[in-house]
Formats: sequence, C-alpha cells, structure tokens
Amino acid sequence: MRARTLHALAVLFGVSLLTFLVAHATGDPVTLLLPANAPETTRTALAHHLGLDQPLPVQYGLFLLHALQGDFGRSFLYGQRVAPLVLQTLPATLALAAAAFCIALLVGLPLGVIAASRGGIASVVLQSLSMLGLAMPAFWLGLMLVLVFAVELHLLPVDGSGGLSHLVLPALTLSLLSLARISRLVRSGMQEVLDRDFIRTARARGLPEWRVVWVHGLRNVLVPVVTMAGMELGDLLSSAVVVEVVFAWPGIGRLSVDALGARDFPLLQGTVFIAGLGFVLINLLADILCVRLDPRIRNSTGAAGGTAP
Repeated sequence: MRARTLHALAVLFGVSLLTFLVAHATGDPVTLLLPANAPETTRTALAHHLGLDQPLPVQYGLFLLHALQGDFGRSFLYGQRVAPLVLQTLPATLALAAAAFCIALLVGLPLGVIAASRGGIASVVLQSLSMLGLAMPAFWLGLMLVLVFAVELHLLPVDGSGGLSHLVLPALTLSLLSLARISRLVRSGMQEVLDRDFIRTARARGLPEWRVVWVHGLRNVLVPVVTMAGMELGDLLSSAVVVEVVFAWPGIGRLSVDALGARDFPLLQGTVFIAGLGFVLINLLADILCVRLDPRIRNSTGAAGGTAP
C-alpha cells in the first residue's frame, strides 16, 4: 500500500508540473488583462502583483507549497479565490461523471456477460458496437444526440443544467467509450472463465445456467473489472471537458477551458490539480477494493515486496 501511495503522489506531482509548464507556454496573461496601448510601467506593475515576474521554478514552488495547503491562489479572470470557484462547479462534474459511470457499468457489464455466454451473433454484434464506441469521437456523438433528441424530436433540452432531463444527453455521450471498454473486458474475461474446470463441474452438478454464469463465472472476473472501473471513473472526471463544452454543462471541465482561453494560470492549475487528485484517489480506492475481493493480490504483493500492504 505504501508503494501505491508513493506512486500516486508521483503521478500528482507530474500532473501539476506538466500543467504548470503547459499553462505558461500559452503566453503572457498580462497581454489579455490590459489594453494593447497600456504603458510598460503598468504592465510591469501588474506582472509583479500577479507574481509573474518571478523565475518559473520559484512560481512553481510557491504554487505547490500553497496547493498542499488547499490554496490555489486568486483567479485572474474572476478575481476570486480558485478553491471556492472549483468547489462550486465540482458537484456538477461529479454528477455527470457518476451518471456516465452508472450507465457504462450497468449496461456494459451485462452486455459482456451475455456476449460471452451466448456467443454467436450476440458476440459479433457486441464486438462491432464496442469498436464503434471506441472509434466515435465524443464531441461528434454529443452533437448528433443534440441534433436528434433536442433539435428534431424536442424530447430533451439542448444544453445547460437544471434537472435529470438536462443530464441524459451529456451522460450518454460521456459513457459510451467507458461502456465499450468495460463490455469488451467482461466479454474476454468471461470467455476465459467459462472454459475452466470449475465451471464444467458446476454444470455437471446440475446448477442452473444463470447461476453458473452470473454467480460462479462473473465473480471470477470482478477483480479486473473493478480495476478498470476505477480507472474509468477517474478518466470520466478528466475527460468530461469536451462533453461539458458541447452541452454547456457548468462543471470544472468547462471552467478549465475558460481558464485556458484567458490564460488564467491559477484557475487552470487548480482545476487540473483537483481533477488529478480525484483520479488518484479513485484508483487508490479501486486497488484497496481489489485486495478485499481477492486476498491473493495482497499475498502476492507481500511476497514480492517483503511486506503486505
């Protein structure tokens, strides 16, 4: 467990450093905050006020030091502290990611089991749909769903938030890629498990086929599914940017896009840092759950590292 924690901290450090470098590579925010004919003394004073006149290593060190204390600075664009701004939009992103995750898991898992247990045309159809889901860009799918269900059929709202009806199209769009990956993983895992001796023994004992597949078979593929589910949930939090922009969803993804366009370094770094923290924590929880589901993971880790996590 200690190794996983250290790895998570290293990932978080790398995300923060990369975000800092990319943000500063976009240009000088002072040029956007002041008119083009502003005096040089005014530009210098504003850069000093924002702390942009210090060397980059000093700026990053100060950001990291304050971030560890929960302080991400003050937004250039909104003139407010970054942490409250992000916390205001975080529930919307969490709701979108949770809805997409539920759709992906509740639909993808049964589809994978059905395709593996029945085979034939069901397996071919699922494989084709999975490839389509992996290849289809989220922004294109979102626009097509808006065109069909909002513009043509008038069944759902076009954009914004306000109720469950506003959540349907963004959640469907965001869930497609995860749904395809989960269903493919479950299908391949179940195909391998259903050929094992203990499954033949269960069938020879006269157990119902549904029990053989959905209890004995599915239980033995849960560990990789939980691992991927943790990664997918974390990925949904970070990949919600495109969907939030398409559907004007008021989450941290849309906030980070606004920050990038305005070269608002503190806001951009704060949103990405918090999203990265969520990704790391979710994967840590998934690792812990996998150990609980299969103690052999704990034993193998302890044998390899000398101590159990």
